[in-house]
Amino acid sequence: MSAPTSPASVVTAAMLAIGDELLSGRTKDKNIGHLADVMTMSGIDLKEVRIVADEEEDIVEALNALRKRYDYVFTSGGIGPTHDDITADAVSAAFGLPCEHDAEAMRLLGDMYRTREMEFTDARKRMARMPRGAAHIANPVSVAPGFIVDNVYVMAGVPQVFQAMLDNVIPTLKTGSKILSHAVSSPYGEGDIGTLLANVQKAHPETSIGSYPRYDGKKFSTEIVVRARDIAAVDAAAQDVAAMIESIGREKAAQAN
Repeated sequence: MSAPTSPASVVTAAMLAIGDELLSGRTKDKNIGHLADVMTMSGIDLKEVRIVADEEEDIVEALNALRKRYDYVFTSGGIGPTHDDITADAVSAAFGLPCEHDAEAMRLLGDMYRTREMEFTDARKRMARMPRGAAHIANPVSVAPGFIVDNVYVMAGVPQVFQAMLDNVIPTLKTGSKILSHAVSSPYGEGDIGTLLANVQKAHPETSIGSYPRYDGKKFSTEIVVRARDIAAVDAAAQDVAAMIESIGREKAAQAN
C-alpha cells in the first residue's frame, strides 16, 4: 500500500532505526540526527522516529504503521552478513514478498570479493538478499546495496554507509516547501515567558514556536525559535515574540522601582 498523499507543499517522512545494540546503548546512533538535518534542508518534514530491536514481528509492525502514514520511510541497520541482520526478511514480510538473493547484488558483491581475493561466503551472500523486485540504493563505500520497496528506503546502519546511501536517494525524492526559521534571544527563563509565549503561539497558528532553555551557571535564559513555511508568518510571529520580551522587561523594571 502506498503512503497517503500529503497536502500540497508538505512532504513527510519517518525513520525506523533497527538494532538491539541501539537499545542496549552499546551503539550510539548517529543516523537520526543526520537524517533530520538532510530532511530539513530538503524541505521534507521528519515527523516520527522509532527504534526497534532485531525482532521480525516488531519491525514488521512498526514498518507497516509508518509506511501507511508518511510519504517516505527510511530504515537503518540490519542488512549485514550476520544471523541477527533480519531487516531484509522483515521488510519482505511487511510487503508479503519473498526474500531472495538479488542477481545484480550477487554480481556486485561477487566481483568485489573476487577483486579483493576474498571468499564470497554464505554469510557475505546474505548482504545480497532483498525483497523480490526491490530497486537498489547504490553503496559507494562498501558495495553491498540498500534497497527500495514502494515508499520504504532500506539502508545500512554504519553511519558512513548510511550517509552515502542517503546522498544517492535524496535527488530522487519529491520535496516540499522548506521550513523557514527565525531565532529570538530572551534574557528570561521559561518560567517568565511560558504563559505569554503560549498566547503568541495561539495568535500565530500557522507557525511553530519552540523555546529552548539555556543556563550559563548563574541564570536561565531562553532561545525562542519561530518556524513556518511563509516568511511573512515567521516575521509577524517573531515581532510579537520580541514585543513580548520587551513587555516582560518593562514589567520587571516597574516591579523593581
